[in-house]
Amino acid sequence: MKTIKKISGNIVDVVNDEIYQGTIFIENNKISDIKIGKTDCKNYILPGLIDAHVHVESSMLIPSEFARLAVTHGTVASVSDPHEIANVLGIDGVKYMIDNGKKVPFKFFFGAPSCVPATPFETSGAILGPDEIEKLLKLDDIKYLAEMMNFPGVLFKDENVIKKINIAKKYNKVVDGHAPGLKGEDAAKYAAAGISTDHECFTIEEALDKIKAGMLIEIREGSAAKNFEALVDLIKDYPDKIMFCSDDKHPNDLVKGHINSLIKRSINKGFDPLTVIKICTYNPVKHYNLEVGLLQKNDFADFIIVDDLKNFNVLKTYINGEKVAENNISLIDSVNESTPNLFNASEISEDDIQIKAESDTAKVIKAFDGQLITEEIDIKPKVVNNYIQCDTDNDILKIVVMNRYSKAKPSVALINNFSLKKGAIASTVAHDSHNIIAVGTSDKDIVKAINILVKNKGGISLVNDNEEISLPLPVAGIMSNKDAYYIAEKYEDIDRKAKELGTKLSAPYMTLSFMALLVIPELKLSDKGLFDGKKFEFTSVC
Repeated sequence: MKTIKKISGNIVDVVNDEIYQGTIFIENNKISDIKIGKTDCKNYILPGLIDAHVHVESSMLIPSEFARLAVTHGTVASVSDPHEIANVLGIDGVKYMIDNGKKVPFKFFFGAPSCVPATPFETSGAILGPDEIEKLLKLDDIKYLAEMMNFPGVLFKDENVIKKINIAKKYNKVVDGHAPGLKGEDAAKYAAAGISTDHECFTIEEALDKIKAGMLIEIREGSAAKNFEALVDLIKDYPDKIMFCSDDKHPNDLVKGHINSLIKRSINKGFDPLTVIKICTYNPVKHYNLEVGLLQKNDFADFIIVDDLKNFNVLKTYINGEKVAENNISLIDSVNESTPNLFNASEISEDDIQIKAESDTAKVIKAFDGQLITEEIDIKPKVVNNYIQCDTDNDILKIVVMNRYSKAKPSVALINNFSLKKGAIASTVAHDSHNIIAVGTSDKDIVKAINILVKNKGGISLVNDNEEISLPLPVAGIMSNKDAYYIAEKYEDIDRKAKELGTKLSAPYMTLSFMALLVIPELKLSDKGLFDGKKFEFTSVC
């Protein structure tokens, strides 16, 4: 005998742009019928939410654990770029994410990472050229070519870059973009190459140029990069040209909320709920051709139930007709998973991170809270015995990036706006090559923080004199295979400890992780040296 589930309420129909009372019938994972009619149920039934661009690895959780948290907020699917693990483990890393994601009832749609490594100016654990990209794009499990970060390569028609884009076209798969600050004619050239989205817009003006060029804008609100407030007014005139995404979300933030938070904020700003819901359901499904239901007859039964369209409290989440979360409690079980890694760094000493004062001035990386971009500032450094020192009085600290894949001398530079008054923090979550990155107030503490990670073969750490704390991340040095709530709690603790060191950054470890991302200007640090993102070449501290 067939089992047919039925659920009644106010049905939010994003395909036909209407809300009506009725009952949906679920049979064999799909919606077998929808009957319009009055019901006593006051709740609202709407399609499950989709994160249109996310790096699951940035949650420090493997996909199966990411899913356990995401479903509690009504997320049923994610468009996921696995280039973090690909930079460490190559194609094997991508397949690890796919295989693990299939072990839980959640819809992961992975892309082929287009830029591994992101630039030739850093050391990664793998290289994905056109041949490797074709191997991935042939797979049914790979839905798209992930963000093309090498936008100069697109504009100047780099041979390998164009080959990768053409391979995606050959397999009829969309190409995601990444072009911070690109406007006008350059934005038009970038889009004309076949690139369909961008999640790096900082201003409305930039977004409008890209929309005019034919691109869709993914409004990003992650743990470090927050562009929602700058871009939310796009909803007024371009609701069909935008999607919502998190890009990078740390585990403690994912416990608190996901795409549902952006819906609630948008509705509270006065935008039409149906329009807002469509942005993070209908738009990504249609753009990426996702196998996610939209509450239509014969669709997969992927939907959520909320109390109303103002408070937007997610009560239940269903995927393929299976209830996976209820009242903020995940019903997905953890799975046992392996911990592949690649880590060959050796411990260092304080002598390894000295900066000789070659002139009276020094270039400093200026970080910004809530942004991935930096600025270059010039200062007169504190010098002792002809070597530059950390200067907490003026918020000039040392930043170190060290090759994790083989023994090598660290790169050292100066950074402003971390505002640490004592101690040091370090991480192997360092976009995109995931070498060791650290910032601190003294050579002693910086070295200690780095050597903890060498011993653990990856993770995050904090040192303050004799206090040493760490969170090991054994999967590629960037994720844990342990319980998501446990990792979120441990990360919350170490994040709080970092803030007690004096930093005013809302997400110090997330901000730190982007200080090695060379494709985001202006000034960044790789394991090979200080990098000028405007000129796209190395420069010197002094």
